[in-house]
Amino acid sequence: MGREFLERWLEEVLATPGLTGISERAEARRVLLEDALRAAPVVRGTAGPVVDVGSGGGSPGIPLAVELPDRDFTLLESERRKCDFLRRVASELPNAEVVWGRAEEQPTDGFGVALAKAVAKPPVAAELCLPLVRPGGIAILWVGESADRKRVERVAERLSAVLEETLAGLLVLRKVGPTPPGFPRRAGMAKKRPLA
Repeated sequence: MGREFLERWLEEVLATPGLTGISERAEARRVLLEDALRAAPVVRGTAGPVVDVGSGGGSPGIPLAVELPDRDFTLLESERRKCDFLRRVASELPNAEVVWGRAEEQPTDGFGVALAKAVAKPPVAAELCLPLVRPGGIAILWVGESADRKRVERVAERLSAVLEETLAGLLVLRKVGPTPPGFPRRAGMAKKRPLA
């Protein structure tokens, strides 16, 4: 498994229309693979199954599933075509399953870790991820330099979580209690009417 599998995965992502706007192999390796693997130490430090929300072409879930073979990963994707791609790739990974659906429709408080990379703006990504995470678990958001951490913190507070740490390009939100009543909101509401 390992590096050879990940190189094949990168090739397939680049060759499949609609999975990424990246066309250069070196950039794909940096953005889809190396950037995903930066979260491995944080994921390793929190127990429980992992969900990649809006997995798309499989980053960050696939690289992390390869890096952490003892952990169970769910690649959650709402677009059928992307799910078909993910199922083909994940069929070689014994610790990864693909679920076709939306974050708002999944059971709450079940995962140890939720991941969100390029699924939505950080406050929206926080609202999509945190209901999936059990108390004591974390949500990891990949963010740009301009991300409004205060807005993310306000959303986290509404969903029984705190901003635990900020790493270069990553926000780690720790769930400190169960998902409050009224969450998750109906599908699409987080983007239409953001909490913060």
